[in-house]
Amino acid sequence: MVGFLSRRAICLSGAAALLPAPVWGARVSSRPYDTAGGQWRTYGGNLGSWRYTALDRITAGNFNSLQPAWTFRSDSVGGVFNSNLQATPLMINDVLYLTAGPRRSAIAISATTGKLKWEYHLDEGRRAAKSPRPGTGRGLAYWTDGTAERILYVTIGYQLVCLDAATGQPMADFGNNGVVDLKKEMDQDIDLDGDRVGDDIGYHAAPLVVGNVIVIGAAHAPGQSPFKRHVKGYVRGYDARTGKRLWIFHTIPQKGEFGYDTWLNGSAEYTGNAGNWCQNSADPELGLVYVGIEMPTGDWYGGERPGDGLFGECIVALDILTGKRRWHYQTVHHGIQDRDIPCAPTLCDITVDGRKIKALAQPTKQAWLYVLDRVTGKPVWPIPERPVPAGDVPGEWYPPTQPMVTKPPPFDRQGLFVEDLIDFTPALRKEAEALVSHYRIGPLFTPPSASKWPSPLGTIMNPNGDGAGQWPGGAYDPATQTFYIFSNISYNPTGEVPADPKVTDARMMLGRATPPADDNSGAPKAVAPLTVQGMPLMKPPYGQITAIDMNRGTIAWQVPHGETPDEVRNNPALKGLAIPRTGSRGKVGVLVTKTLVIAGDGTATTGDDGKKGGWLRAYDKRSGREVGAVPLPARVTGSPMSYESAGAQYVVVPVSGPGEPGQLVAFKLP
Repeated sequence: MVGFLSRRAICLSGAAALLPAPVWGARVSSRPYDTAGGQWRTYGGNLGSWRYTALDRITAGNFNSLQPAWTFRSDSVGGVFNSNLQATPLMINDVLYLTAGPRRSAIAISATTGKLKWEYHLDEGRRAAKSPRPGTGRGLAYWTDGTAERILYVTIGYQLVCLDAATGQPMADFGNNGVVDLKKEMDQDIDLDGDRVGDDIGYHAAPLVVGNVIVIGAAHAPGQSPFKRHVKGYVRGYDARTGKRLWIFHTIPQKGEFGYDTWLNGSAEYTGNAGNWCQNSADPELGLVYVGIEMPTGDWYGGERPGDGLFGECIVALDILTGKRRWHYQTVHHGIQDRDIPCAPTLCDITVDGRKIKALAQPTKQAWLYVLDRVTGKPVWPIPERPVPAGDVPGEWYPPTQPMVTKPPPFDRQGLFVEDLIDFTPALRKEAEALVSHYRIGPLFTPPSASKWPSPLGTIMNPNGDGAGQWPGGAYDPATQTFYIFSNISYNPTGEVPADPKVTDARMMLGRATPPADDNSGAPKAVAPLTVQGMPLMKPPYGQITAIDMNRGTIAWQVPHGETPDEVRNNPALKGLAIPRTGSRGKVGVLVTKTLVIAGDGTATTGDDGKKGGWLRAYDKRSGREVGAVPLPARVTGSPMSYESAGAQYVVVPVSGPGEPGQLVAFKLP
């Protein structure tokens, strides 16, 4: 019971109860990585990940007058066709910097014309081909000492590159001629080409620069990692001038380190993952960087790693200069449902019951916003440990309780109940009920099921790994202390079957029981999407934006976001029915300005002209009323940002889609 006792002592108090009086990191000198002066100098707009700009030329009254100023096509930087541009560009001194193209090039383009200034990519051969995180990446970082200016990014093959911001040439005084091999100095043996089973490691997020420290995380192949032994996703800090490794934080503790006893039966020795694949935030005044840690190896089965498993699914505050843990908070004990920390926490100064608090707001895949004191890690509002059901999967280890957020309310639906099913007509509801009768449904922490024929084939999990809060995260308005986030419904059946030794050396794996040849039970015989006549199993909204008052911990407003999907709007089963806008699914980022909340559609829909595309929409940030929309050539696949150049305010958003190359579209007023 050592692991259980440690978890209860640790997580109820944000770890403060087991630590001596805190000695916080020294204040870190940091240049203004923010949006002052119409700039956008770091991925989240500032180090607190606000995604906010005070620019106010674009308003509710003129948003519909926005026109495309320029478009940058990612296929212009070479390589095979790529249709998933996710990067948020930086804007410094009238130049945009981003990652783009299938080779993950770092590029610089003019902020006023979109014309290419320079492009750099590192040819990594087999190493890149074996990467678990290929593609364009989500961005890059900027460093300056007031004179020199550098661009930093991580390649497909997991190498940190430092470039001269003016020329795009590697900096010879950084690492090995501008390159640091991130598979080295990682306190573990890693095959550099990624050929060895379990050695898949990479990174697709933007590095975070705080003062002269670069913070780098790690990512692995998405989804279930099939083998017990796996590379560990440690977090490291590097010197921005030299590329020298300054520190390392073991996300799976080594023997003798804090948290090791939460891994039972020696499972910390061989278990991997627990990477930091999301964006991070930092408070230079406190000298702390806040990192989100994913699940350990096995997104859906944890029987080979009994115990709570720190620091899996934890928010961890690290001293930016030393990498020492100052506090942590575990959002899920012993995760088995792919509920990684998906995005950067938002840092906000709020007032609760007359008390000023330096807060941290972490959106999650559970549709909860965990609000913590960012100095101590203690919850701002109660997050009690409450009992959760154990499952029936052989060999699995089940924690008796999980932390349950009491405030703010969930920003989307949690769990699945009959009242959540599609209800446009009684016939559709009846069909949905018949479908779910073969599965287990229930509250948020209803665990995966041992799959049996004809029932339960599995547990229908909502939200799943693609639901609720996702990697784009939220946005924060400092003027009103309001947090905004897009969320969408996404659910899936999770059933476990005895493992195929050709696939995994774990005891169980994701799968579904198969029917006998003479079965007439009516259970669905084929693995198919859980849909009702082509429509989502759950009723709308399918996607929405929620505004949360951070001083009160209450929802200020919620509105469906996105057009009604084609499969609903044109469905024969709904002929003659007036269906209000349902919102649509996707992974959508939001931007806050002085008066507006801006977000694009995450699903492409067919317009009156017969063409597929999306919309960039604006809402009054105080009421949630939609005040404008302009067309996009495809769905958004990244987060919008805004800057000012040559006296004009621009809004830029990445879009992509089938048959459409990744494009960066810039809007401004005529």
